[in-house]
Order: sequence, then structure tokens, then C-alpha cells
Amino acid sequence: MGSNASKNTEEEVEDGSNGGGGGGQLYVSLKMENSKVEGDLTPHVYGSVPIIGSWDPSKALPLQRESASISELSFVVPPDHETLDFKFLLKPKDRNTPCIVEEGENRLLTGGSLQGDARVALFKLEGDVVVEFRVFIKADRVSPFDLAASWRAYRENLQPSTVRGIPDVSINPDPTALENCASESLELDLEHYEVPAPAASANSSLVYAADNAENPRSLSASGSFVNDNSTPKAVSNSPRVSGVSVDGSPSAKEMNIIVPDSSDSYSASGVAQRWSKGTFVDRGVGSPRLVKSVSASSFLVDLKLDAQTKNSMPAAAGAVAAAAVADQMLGPKEDRHLAIVLVGLPARGKTFTAAKLTRYLRWLGHDTKHFNVGKYRRLKHGVNMSADFFRADNPEGVEARTEVAALAMEDMIAWMQDGGQVGIFDATNSTRARRNMLMKMAEGKCKIIFLETICNDERIIERNIRLKIQQSPDYAEETDFEAGVRDFRNRLANYERVYEPVEEGSYIKMIDMVSGNGGQIQVNNISGYLPGRIVFFLVNTHLTPRPILLTRHGESMDNVRGRTGGDSVISESGKIYAKKLANFVEKRLKNEKAASIWTSTLQRTIMTASSIVGFPKVQWRALDEINSGVCDGMTYEEIKKNMPEEYESRRKDKLRYRYPRGESYLDVIQRLEPVIIELERQRAPVVVISHQAVLRALYAYFADRPLKEIPQIEMPLHTIIEIQMGVSGVQEKRYKLMD
Repeated sequence: MGSNASKNTEEEVEDGSNGGGGGGQLYVSLKMENSKVEGDLTPHVYGSVPIIGSWDPSKALPLQRESASISELSFVVPPDHETLDFKFLLKPKDRNTPCIVEEGENRLLTGGSLQGDARVALFKLEGDVVVEFRVFIKADRVSPFDLAASWRAYRENLQPSTVRGIPDVSINPDPTALENCASESLELDLEHYEVPAPAASANSSLVYAADNAENPRSLSASGSFVNDNSTPKAVSNSPRVSGVSVDGSPSAKEMNIIVPDSSDSYSASGVAQRWSKGTFVDRGVGSPRLVKSVSASSFLVDLKLDAQTKNSMPAAAGAVAAAAVADQMLGPKEDRHLAIVLVGLPARGKTFTAAKLTRYLRWLGHDTKHFNVGKYRRLKHGVNMSADFFRADNPEGVEARTEVAALAMEDMIAWMQDGGQVGIFDATNSTRARRNMLMKMAEGKCKIIFLETICNDERIIERNIRLKIQQSPDYAEETDFEAGVRDFRNRLANYERVYEPVEEGSYIKMIDMVSGNGGQIQVNNISGYLPGRIVFFLVNTHLTPRPILLTRHGESMDNVRGRTGGDSVISESGKIYAKKLANFVEKRLKNEKAASIWTSTLQRTIMTASSIVGFPKVQWRALDEINSGVCDGMTYEEIKKNMPEEYESRRKDKLRYRYPRGESYLDVIQRLEPVIIELERQRAPVVVISHQAVLRALYAYFADRPLKEIPQIEMPLHTIIEIQMGVSGVQEKRYKLMD
């Protein structure tokens, strides 16, 4: 209760206004500190009213243990008893042993000021042994209004839960229509309630996943590669290059790109047998490396680690942080950076898998980037390349594709050396020679894990081919859809002729996993926390389209009062929203018999879901609101007034700020990981009814928002965010049911 009381500065307490009551009461805190006293002696206090009104040691009040060495007792002094007369004593656990009263005169606290300078309490034990305690006495002025508000919040927290007795998993099978009054029903079609999503949100339209991958470092300001000619260099057996602007201002120069001889094998010990240099004309490859992003700064400030180790630490808490520290300090230097190299034929879902994995690792706090070699190729050589460009017996095509792969790998390694942690290298990488080249380039710089996607389902391959023609920039100017399909099939056949499955190094094989109906996953030489999490994530992910609905609980009484945390009931407005939400779910998911409703364990979310019938309801402790610790039940104005240092620390870094005895946003992300994994695994729609901070973290995962933006994400009351997951990525809609 006392943590909610507002207090004045010491100057205000000690001026003349506090002598006669000053229109308020005093909040008094008594603390004693001694790290050497054994546990069989407990500090107590006794004395005049309002402490206990008795000098009988048997009635003394115990100080509560605050830490291993500090004990504390706090209380409020009414205006008519502002002079306290008291002493400390030590009580043995053995009741038959007499108490030990402190030496010296009684202590007097008048108007919040301690008379004298008694900052030490001395106790004389047997054998003339003297024990010394440090004493801290603090008094702050409390207005009657703040005290009443604090007491009211305290009493509300003691109210019995209105949802007690509801099991963690329940279902109301009654499919009958809800009986709503006019203000609680949705009289219009659902699209009439749709509102625009924020500008920086999940995609509201189809976006080709490779377009969101990293741009080459050698791009000019105009968005094209720096080139030595006014037109791109032609490649044999390919049509006219289009869609690429050229900035010819810088002069061309020759440079040496180290491209290992792909004919060499890569030894099992990880040591390259031979390197060779390939000389290429610079088409914009030799760009300066980017400066490390501020967002990649380390959360470690006290560990004595070298700069490179600090740069490779994730912005995370809990298990992710602990595992990162162990891996960085105990593992090989190259293991500080991880390269996930995709392998597989076209139309097998590699880019989709790379995009999802990138999003997941970023959300966990790992600085992760997606490097798509196809994007490099299109920017370097243009779009609308015919299938002949991808033939293994086309030497100029092979050289061009090898060059852009080496460029992308060089960019990824350079980014890692600047502090990047996980790089996703997205290409077919379908031959052992190509993979040997990549392993040699990565030697001593990063650890490579191959991720091979294999799909034998002709229906899925056909669907992916048609999506490729619809979305890929390679076919943006192809007016004949079926001609594009035929060309892509020819490209696919060219890759199939030379395809070699992964059998070398560390690898993960996903075999027929994309459908979500079984399949196999094979791992070889995989160890460490992060590779293990990647495998676990991949086991649970699939491409089945389904919506996920995110919404806050209906307005609560604490929302009305502007108080943080708590476990209050919903207001009258919140009850109306609960009915409208039930009506919305009934209309939106009327054909989804396998849908489920997830809530937190707090009564405001359970009450909001109570009107929804016909679907299973599951309570998750992980979905509870961020724990605001000692600030629970306070308004932000009270925190600013009573705990200015905490208020300022939170304002400066809301992502990492941890409430005293509470949580930070990074803590929330860690406890939400099982929720994300289960949402990825679910094949049916899910309605998540939770809280502002939790939904910000969940939404940031689906929208791929940077961690630093999570605390500022807009998450209004009485609004539903629909996330549509499927083969085309993630799309978003928002519905505002009421103000």
C-alpha cells in the first residue's frame, strides 16, 4: 500500500508546515541493517502510539526481512500523533530467552524529523559482546487523497476474482445465437468496421518475400549497381535486360574477388585445401562496408568482453541471453556468427522459410539479415532472364550467377564482421561445388549450417510455381502467364539436372514439411542453443493459411482510473465490447469449427471472452500483462511523483527497463516464445485476448517490427487486428468495433 503513496521532498517535510499536521499524514519507514547477526535474533520495535502503544517487549512489532541484511517496518502516522517515542530490540527465537533492548535513550520522531543523530543502534549481548545495527528512518508527507486512493487500490486487489472456478481449458458448446441489445450487436457487414492499419505495420497486400531481403552494399544512391558502362553488360542466351537503372558516374576499376575454386573439396575438419583468385570486372562490388547499426548495440555493459564479442550478443533477456553468453565465451570464435545457407530446387519454399526464420530470430533479439541471391542477380543483370541463363552448360550464365552469389556472401560476412549475428543466405546452392565455395569463404569467419528444403508433393510445387509467376519480378513483364509457367519449368529442369543433395557439413533437411501434415526433419552435426531453437522452430512451422485475431480485453476499471497492472473487472463499456467481440467472432469464424480462444489468466480477459460460445477457451499465464512490480496499481503520474528515478529510467529505454520486482519488454518476449511457437504450429484460427504490452510483442513478431519500436506500437482498445498467415506471407486487417 505504501508504495502508492505520494510524497514530498525532504525540504518540504522538514519546513515549518509539518509541525502542526500540515493537512496530511506521515508515511514512516524504519530499517535496520546488519550482515553479521545470526538468524535467531529478529529486530523488533516498540513504544508509544501509533506503533503499539506499549512498552511491553512481548508486544513489540517485528521488522520484516527485506534482504539478507536489512529488515524494514513501515506505517502511517495520523495527524494527532506525530511525535513518536520508540526503541528497537532483538528477540531470540527461544521465547524463554529475554529480549535485548538497544542501549541509550529513547528515539523521538517529531513531525517527520528524528531528534538527535542516532543513526546506529547498539545491543549488548552476553559476555559484553556489542552488536551494531545501522538505522535508516525516513518520513514522507502523504495527502489524505493519495492515501485514500492507495487504500482503495489495495482493497480492490484483495477482492475475490469474478472468474474463480473457470478451468484453464473450457468450452461452451451452446451454438445458439447471442441475445444482444442494439448497442451490443454488429448490424453491418464486417468490412464496414475495417479501419486502415498504421503505416509501419504488417503487409496489407501481397509482397514478394525476396523483395524484403537485404540490398547489396554496392548499390548506388539511385538504387542500382555502380557500373562501368551506360548499359548493363549483356549475358549470353538471355533477352534484353530491363528494369534496372544505371548510375555511370563512378569510373570502373578492376578488383579481385576471392572466389574459391569450386572443384576443390572441403575437408571434414573444416580446413580449406586450396584457394584460388578469380579476377572480375568491378560492376559495383567494391563498396565500402556499412557502419554498425546503433540498434545492434550490446546489452552487456559489465562483462569484460572484446568489442567483437559484445557486438555479437543479442538484445535479449532470460534463456537467450544466458545461452549467448555461454556460446560466446566458451565456443570457437567463428561460432559467434551463424550463417544459415538455404539449399533446394526452385519452388520449394526456400525464400518463404528464410523470411519466417529471419523474422523469428530478430524477434528473439538476434541481429539477423536475409540475403537473397536472386535479388542481387536481378539488380546486377536485370529481370526477365530466360531459362537458358540457368543452364549448367552456359559458362557466362554460370559465371554471372557465381559472381552474384560470391558478392552476396561477401556482403553477409562483412556485415557479420561489423556486428551482425545471424545471416540467412537464400539461394538454390544446389551443387556441392557452390557449397564448397561458400564454406571456404566463411572459413574462420562464421559457422555455416545448410538448410535444405525438399518437397515431393506435386500439388504444392505447382502452387508455388504459379505464385512465383504472379509475384516474382523475374516475370513482371511477362504478359502471357502460361508462357511464364513454361519458362519456369524449363528453369527448374536445368537445376534438377545438376542437383546434389546436401551430405557435407552441418545441415538440417526439411522433407515434405511445408504442408504441416507430417514430413521429416533430419539434422546432422547440430549443437548449441541457437541452432537447437532454429530446429525447434522449423519443426513447428508450415504454410497452411489461417487467420490469427489479436485484441485487447474490454475496457477495465483500471483503464478508467489510469492505473497500471492489477486484476480489475471490465467496465460497462468493456462489457459491451465483450458482446460485440462475440458477435464478430461468430460471423468471422462461422465456418471454422476448429478455431480456439486464448486468454490470459487475469479476469478482464476471461470476462471479455465469456460471451463467445462454441469454441474452446484456453488460459495462458504467458499472456498475462507485463508485471509492473512495486508499481502495480499506480498511475503514471504517481510513479513520476513518488519514484522519479524509475519514471525517468523507463522513459529513456522502455524496451529494457525492468520495473522493480517486475518485468521488462524483453522479459515479456522471452515468456511469449512458447505462444509464438504454438501459433505457428496451429492449423486453425486463433483468437488471442490479452493485454497491451503482450499484444505489442506478439504483433511485432508478425509485422517484423524492430525490437526498439515494440513499446510504442499502437494497440488501441476495442479493436481487432487480423493477421492472415499463409504462403504469401503475412497480411493485416484492423476492425474497430467501438470507440
